[in-house]
Amino acid sequence: SRPPWFNSSQQIVFVLHGLNVTQTNKHIYFSLTLILYLFTIFVNLIVIVTIFLEKMLHDPMYLFLCNLCINGIYGASAFYPKILYDLLFDSHVITYPGCMTQILVIYSFAFCEFTSLTVMAYDRYVAICKPLQYHSIMTTRKVWTLLLLTWLFSWLESSIGMGLTARLPLCGVNIDKLYCSNWAVVKLSCVDTTLNNLYGFILTFSHVSQTILILISYMNIIKASLHSRVQRKKFMQTCLPHLITLTNFTISLTFDVMYARYGSNTSLLALRNIMAVEFLVVPPLVNPIIYGMKLTQIRNRVMQMFNRKVAALI
Repeated sequence: SRPPWFNSSQQIVFVLHGLNVTQTNKHIYFSLTLILYLFTIFVNLIVIVTIFLEKMLHDPMYLFLCNLCINGIYGASAFYPKILYDLLFDSHVITYPGCMTQILVIYSFAFCEFTSLTVMAYDRYVAICKPLQYHSIMTTRKVWTLLLLTWLFSWLESSIGMGLTARLPLCGVNIDKLYCSNWAVVKLSCVDTTLNNLYGFILTFSHVSQTILILISYMNIIKASLHSRVQRKKFMQTCLPHLITLTNFTISLTFDVMYARYGSNTSLLALRNIMAVEFLVVPPLVNPIIYGMKLTQIRNRVMQMFNRKVAALI
């Protein structure tokens, strides 16, 4: 029999089927998830505060890194509070407005992350390939304009996607994930979703193009680095963390997108959950750690702050 159509989006309550833990394990998972969330916020805030307080770190590269860490907190906060609530109160539901909000924030986080990494690649390209022109090209005004456009385009892309999904009448409420995702809601629609698929391909083409631009930038950076020992050192200190971050995020996001569209619902629940949340958990946690370890000025400044706090306590 044909499932009912849900015409009033305000009355829809989605059921999330990704969480399946026993009462005994629930509090263990809650504690571990809370620790992971707090640690993610902590390491990102350390980098943000360090860059904010240290005037020597007010260069474009560090401002872009600060933006990456802010986006990490933004993305993590779209996922962790809801999953913590579900674990604590044994809740497996989310309202329609709540679901749409989660979609908007999670997707804008992903788009902002990718665009931020593209801008950072451009910054490194100018710094290494055109060092004498760097400060005339990467002016303060240009840096803030790039940051503003990064967020505006990310919200615009997400808002259009969410709007296309919100117009669809739904025939079901069961979402086989830990959180609301755009494709999971689109699959519940009773009508043709060609427009949504077309927009998905446009977004894919857009961000694949960004990846190509990043690769071209790094081909030029590597060529320039081969001719100079100073440039090689600069590459290892500032570009290597960026490449690790980019690779980590791209693989995580690709896993989620491919599995959401082509994965099997009959596979292990734990595997599905890991692949679905990796891009929301790993990059926000790992990015500030990688940059904190590789960028000498940030590492030294953090150690100075830590030693000062220890001395004050003693």
